[in-house]
Amino acid sequence: MKTRFLNKMAGLLAVLLLFSCTGKFEEYNTDNTGFTDEQKTYDYNTFGVWLKVVQMGIYFNYDWGSGKNWHFQTMQNLNADMFSGYMHDFKPFNAGLGNTVYNLQDGWNGTMWDNTYGYIMTEIKQTEDHSRDKYPAFYAIAKILKVEIMHRISDYYGPIVYTKFGESDAGVMPDSQKDAYYAFFWDLGEAIHLLSEYDGEETFSRFDMIMPENYRSFGEWMRFANSLRLRLAIRIAMADPDKARDEAHKSLTHPAGLLEEAYEVVAVSTAGTGYSNPLGEINKAWGEVFMNANMESILKGYKDPRLSRYFEPATGQGYSGEYRGIRQGTGFNHSRYSEHSRSTITQKTDAILMTPAEVWFLRAEASLRGWSGEDAGTCYEQGVRSSFNQWRVGEANAYLQSDHVAADFVDTFTPDYSAKALCLVSPAWDEEASRETKLEKIITQKWIACYPEGCEAWAEQRRTGYPRLFPVLVNKSNGKIDTRTMIRRLNFPVSIISGNPAQYFALCEYLGGPDTGGTRLWWDTGVNFRD
Repeated sequence: MKTRFLNKMAGLLAVLLLFSCTGKFEEYNTDNTGFTDEQKTYDYNTFGVWLKVVQMGIYFNYDWGSGKNWHFQTMQNLNADMFSGYMHDFKPFNAGLGNTVYNLQDGWNGTMWDNTYGYIMTEIKQTEDHSRDKYPAFYAIAKILKVEIMHRISDYYGPIVYTKFGESDAGVMPDSQKDAYYAFFWDLGEAIHLLSEYDGEETFSRFDMIMPENYRSFGEWMRFANSLRLRLAIRIAMADPDKARDEAHKSLTHPAGLLEEAYEVVAVSTAGTGYSNPLGEINKAWGEVFMNANMESILKGYKDPRLSRYFEPATGQGYSGEYRGIRQGTGFNHSRYSEHSRSTITQKTDAILMTPAEVWFLRAEASLRGWSGEDAGTCYEQGVRSSFNQWRVGEANAYLQSDHVAADFVDTFTPDYSAKALCLVSPAWDEEASRETKLEKIITQKWIACYPEGCEAWAEQRRTGYPRLFPVLVNKSNGKIDTRTMIRRLNFPVSIISGNPAQYFALCEYLGGPDTGGTRLWWDTGVNFRD
């Protein structure tokens, strides 16, 4: 982190957002361009420009006047990317007593909420309001993007403002997480229907930043929407099994299909779009994205060839050429890890949102739960093969027969930070294993394949408990977060408390527990099977 800049901007952002993002949602939901609807002419070019901004706002890196990259660092990299077990910073921010040890920093934890509502939802709302009748395909894509963005927000915090966003007379009241998820499914269903019925001449391809190049079609958007619906259905498998099964069935049987070919990676493109990967900037320019100890333990133990695609070898004296990670939650207050393994992500790396490998693992779990006639083991192995193809590491046959398990983690400098391996399932599928063991294999491989998208990895780790991650050694949450249970969510932005107390009260009521990092979300039931 460019520390001095970030601290200054975080303080300024907190003041500004107190009077804007959450305290005055109505102003954000009002068109402030100075033109009335009668004075404007909306066409598909207008919507295309708005939706390009929206696409840059998922893996957030759009400059609204306060710079780029640092937004993403506080929105995701110092939260989900770390809590998922993917990454860690070598610097001891806040003298080593920040989010890493559950001393949650309000200046970091509110930016996902504030930036999304303050900058991105307004673009979506304008598109929804003006495109529905004349440009239904653009309306449909706005809906898909809206769900892709907002399920990430809900998976961070729980209850969110969704169905009533823009309705100032409603006081911008939130939805429970259950109601938000039901609305996600409705919006995806409507979008898929509109695209399947669309026969107009306009295309979205020249505004499309996230579908694979040469495959930027409405058909590909339908496959993405179907896959996203399956992702969310699996997420609520234990919270609302009947709804989950119903939505999964819609996705699995829809004629448009799902993402399944290796080239069908949904990612924000950096090629000639004006977008640069913020994780790459933080990594390559700032030098602050390193391998997490959990990644080291699992990938090294599995002898996984994707290790060298994900991270660079360490450069430290005595361990140069090896792969070394950093354990979360030790409270270290030094910079000696600066020569450990960095991420390979650059500014030009496309920002991955969903891969066909993930979808194959979703299909494997759907089969495991009895929701489809597919074979769980076949889908699981196809997921591994798809990820190997995506990262170009050769064929996966030997890997899929391997009985390797995770390796013990040995800290380079402090023996007390070392830990015995926790992930003791191997890559090889075992048809005779219990459902729980099969699920652990599926989720562990999905976790590996989803890298570097920490939001999805963290959500699935909380939902299932897999892969098994090292607990923090130092817990500075003052009893709010259980060390063994680990962090379950981020608290709501503090700006809401004084800026919109009625909204904050409603959010907490829907949350059903204290507004802390230790409260489970609706879909986070703590169990994976009940029969």
